[in-house]
Amino acid sequence: MNARHGQDMCYHVLGPLEVRRDGELLDLGPRQRRVLLIRLLLEDGRPVSLAELAKSLWQGDRPTAAVSSIRAHVSRLRAVLEPGRAGRPSVLVSGPAGYALHVPPEARDTTGFDRSVGRAREALAQGRPARARQEVDAALALWRGTALGEAADHAFAQQEKSRLGSALQDARELRTTVLLQQGDLERAVQAAEELVATAPLREASWSLLIRALYAAGRSVDSLSQYERFRVMLAREMGLDPSPALRELHTAVLRHDTAVLGSPRPPGTLAASAPAHPPAATPLVGRDLELAQLSGLWEPSRPGRARWAVVSGEQGTGRSRLLDELAARASESGLTVVRTRYGREAAGGGAPACPVLRLLDTLCGGGPDSAGSLPDEGRAGVPTLCLVDDLDRASPGVHDRLRRAAPVLRDAPLVIVCAVGEGQPPALDALLAELARLDTTWLHLAPLDAGEVGELLAALGEDAGPDHAVALHRRSAGNPFLLHELLKLPAHRRTGPGAVVPAAVRSIVQAQLSALPAACRAMLTHAAADGGRLDIDLVARMRDVERERLLTSIDDAVTARLLVWHADRTAAEGHYRVPELVGDVLLGALTPSSRQLLHAAFARALDGRPGTDPARLAAHLDAAGPMAPAAASRSVRLPRRSAGH
Repeated sequence: MNARHGQDMCYHVLGPLEVRRDGELLDLGPRQRRVLLIRLLLEDGRPVSLAELAKSLWQGDRPTAAVSSIRAHVSRLRAVLEPGRAGRPSVLVSGPAGYALHVPPEARDTTGFDRSVGRAREALAQGRPARARQEVDAALALWRGTALGEAADHAFAQQEKSRLGSALQDARELRTTVLLQQGDLERAVQAAEELVATAPLREASWSLLIRALYAAGRSVDSLSQYERFRVMLAREMGLDPSPALRELHTAVLRHDTAVLGSPRPPGTLAASAPAHPPAATPLVGRDLELAQLSGLWEPSRPGRARWAVVSGEQGTGRSRLLDELAARASESGLTVVRTRYGREAAGGGAPACPVLRLLDTLCGGGPDSAGSLPDEGRAGVPTLCLVDDLDRASPGVHDRLRRAAPVLRDAPLVIVCAVGEGQPPALDALLAELARLDTTWLHLAPLDAGEVGELLAALGEDAGPDHAVALHRRSAGNPFLLHELLKLPAHRRTGPGAVVPAAVRSIVQAQLSALPAACRAMLTHAAADGGRLDIDLVARMRDVERERLLTSIDDAVTARLLVWHADRTAAEGHYRVPELVGDVLLGALTPSSRQLLHAAFARALDGRPGTDPARLAAHLDAAGPMAPAAASRSVRLPRRSAGH
């Protein structure tokens, strides 16, 4: 709580500038005004003179009206930061030395980032890698793009931008170190590859990549990466690697486990895979799917490879289901090999994949192929191979799995692949091949309201059925959205005090930014109209042909930002904007823009045959002082009666 502001104010500069009051995004105005606010934020309460502000904002091309322009921007910022202020300002203050911004450290996302990283380092030093990973992940989640946003290219911001960029790389290296200590070697390798792609001349990142590759049983790749860095450093800087990195290189050559730890043996990839304990959040609504997948390794089905494909929309819990399956398999004595695909490394190679290496060895045949399986597999107990986010793998991975599938018919394997919606062509070819192999196909549907209630009960929350129904409506039954909502205090999840979780807001904003402007405008209109897309009305309000609106509808449906809702009382349903998406759309509008949009709806609905008076009244109420007088008179009686 920011006592000086008197409300919960947060200033975010780890990306485009954002200021939020009680979770609501404030309208800071045009770019120059936002740059001014960043300039003052960087001074940590120290005053900046008008002359220095003008020099910073216009970078040498100072206009004659620069001073008056700055004063006007300051006046507008004060109105936004301290609405309803009585007396002298206490946030953006002025004095003989210039203007100063008084913002406490805890109100800045940079402070939250630094403190989370500090706690992560402390936890790692205390031998608590799980806690360290939680803290560093929380720190990295605060980043939304380039630090200092609109001011990133200004001269005054370069020192802080460089500091924050270095701190971000430090945090990513810390996360990679944690992954190594936890034995999560595949993710450690992928994270280290991303590090060297981001900072190709940073030796600490290359050291982590060399260590991760060696720990994953890839000593040849580890040596190759050292040589790659050595050549690049000599070419770009005329330097040799530091003595510490040369010693690390020597340790790899000598397989010095005192320096590097014991690597994963290449012939026992599966046996070395880390454990997969179930997550702390209970898994509900997936009993049938778990039973079907667990049945794939029953003794009554020996002697051949079994495949399964688990599909579902983003956030439906595919990875969470695989976590639980891996835990059950381990309890049953099976060995688990797991790979999760994400973005390909910048160098073009796929992430390290123990599943593919195991399958490639088996497909190669020969006298040593059986030795690649753990002892349980050679004895007839199958090995469980889990391939998560297969749709995000490269086409080469899909092709290798497609060629391996028919060759492995008689291998003691259970291979479960999790895929999202909208498969690439190479994955379609793989799925077609699996269809010939008696594959088990499972699709994860959203949770229903009853299952949401089960989750609340499992978490020990004393909530009635109404709360479960409201959470189900707000999350649309999506497990990821539901779990993010459950991280909030109860009064912030649903109802008048509801907010959008930060992680959800970031994802939705990224999805919206990828859509054409016309599509975003259509979705905003639907959100303002209670979430329902009235195609004819929106087409008339935006002065476009109805058929042209269908293109925007297709784009929004493909992005899962618009869904089809089947009406119970009508033969035809309608399109709706999900509740959380609607909140993000409306939260991006300034208060005046929202009022103007509701006023436009009121004018369009007034006199329209069949208009619901309550719907018109809601728009008039939301329009506030912008409400059209004629429409207000036409709905006067219904509005009075609705208040009783």
